[in-house]
Amino acid sequence: MAKPSLMKHTLVLTIATLLSKILGSVFRIPLQNIAGDEVLGIFSLVYPVYMVALILSVAGLPLAISKLIAAYDIKERPDDIRDIYVTSKILALSFGFISFSVIYIFKEPLAYMLGGASSERALVISSLTLLIAPYMAVYRGFFQGLGDMVPTAISQVLEQFVRAVLIIILAIVLVQLDYSNDKIAGFIMFGSILGVITSLVYLRLKFQKLKTKPKSQTPYQWQIFKKWAKIVLKISIPIAIGSLTMALFNVVDSLTIPYGLRLAGTAEAQISYHYGIYGRGLALVQIATVFATSIVLPLVPLITKRQAEKDAQGTTRVIEKTHYMSHIISWPAAFGLLALTLPLNLGLFTDTAGSSMLAIIHFSSVFTAFVLVGTGILQGLNKVKTAAFVIIFGVGLKIILNIVLINILDLNGAALSTLIVYFVLMLVNIYFIKKQVSFLFLTKESIKVILSACLMGIIIFLPSLWIDFTSLSRLMAMLYLMIGVSGGAIIYGVLVVKLKAIDSRFIDDIPLLNKFASKL
Repeated sequence: MAKPSLMKHTLVLTIATLLSKILGSVFRIPLQNIAGDEVLGIFSLVYPVYMVALILSVAGLPLAISKLIAAYDIKERPDDIRDIYVTSKILALSFGFISFSVIYIFKEPLAYMLGGASSERALVISSLTLLIAPYMAVYRGFFQGLGDMVPTAISQVLEQFVRAVLIIILAIVLVQLDYSNDKIAGFIMFGSILGVITSLVYLRLKFQKLKTKPKSQTPYQWQIFKKWAKIVLKISIPIAIGSLTMALFNVVDSLTIPYGLRLAGTAEAQISYHYGIYGRGLALVQIATVFATSIVLPLVPLITKRQAEKDAQGTTRVIEKTHYMSHIISWPAAFGLLALTLPLNLGLFTDTAGSSMLAIIHFSSVFTAFVLVGTGILQGLNKVKTAAFVIIFGVGLKIILNIVLINILDLNGAALSTLIVYFVLMLVNIYFIKKQVSFLFLTKESIKVILSACLMGIIIFLPSLWIDFTSLSRLMAMLYLMIGVSGGAIIYGVLVVKLKAIDSRFIDDIPLLNKFASKL
């Protein structure tokens, strides 16, 4: 009976993560439509810095707490559960306060590096969330430790839904009131704060309804805090480092693209606008990578289990399955986004500005997905330090390439830098994984998948050679987009079947797909 329950909770959490990340990305499109590229630019500049601070503040606490509580819940030791819970709350509040204080104290130099004084208000208001979010994460970890993933799933979706809706409402109201762009970008950040508060209230109410809360007859003391703080941090800090991949690269962009644009002679007042153009690509790329990582999310944790069981063949199979699923989803997404860049840009963002830059970023999504998967696999193989080393190497390479290429190619240089860095990191991850486990990254079937995706992309791009998208309305662009996406999906599906690219070995335990493969 336990296994179906586990699979059920894993599926619930996976779907919730997918929904919350889509909500966290898609709202950028109406935000740009309502408030313009400069507001989107300020938001896109500030948000990565907030995300890195948030990840460091949370410091992997939910997973660390869930592991510890699960272990001591089985042993029926309520005293230890109370100590873990209280210690984690103290750590969470401390991390949140420190992170907020650092951002507030250094707000002026940080704002300058992020494109100028226009980003200062948004930076400070968004950092207020850090006082609440880590505390909320403790409750998520607590419920996960008890084997209940539903509260975490609902709280994630609730947080992102409230955040997205309030940001859009605030943007509409503030634009109607004719506020300046820096004020609009700053005040819409209250949506993030209220989203986290809503999630915390829900989790707290859920916690209050528990029949058995963590209690102990022993008074909580400093010695207890020291003991459990060391244990919690030992588990949580490596997890936090491994979670920083995309957030760190986005921070590098936030800091180096304004610097590169200044060197290239861009006026200070235009930096936020230019970054807003660059920010158009981030939403769609995040959605493309979310699909890939969400599909493989339940598979990656199996690696740790196979390793513990010393099942080398099972480990190899899980890693190859994970990569195969990434091939099936990531390549058509990348080629599709690349082929439909012009109608996407016009239909979603009102004009075709920066389309060449967007095309490069769109295609980089496939390598981004494989880097995220590779990082997860290395963590599953207990190579957390290796995964962290790869991320740090990538950050250094991104800084150098951004500064050099932006000076030569403007925003196209930043996009090309992203593509190169993720491609290199994908190869580095594969190298380190192969040192631990012998596996095939490119199987015969996955090569056929890539070929199918490439042919699909060429076919749906061909009409663009004869269409002048600058003369089309947004409605016509959206209509073309719907036809292109539908046609691309059909073409890709037919090619995958005709070329016999479906590898039943890797989808035999995935619902729906396994039945489809068996019929073929």
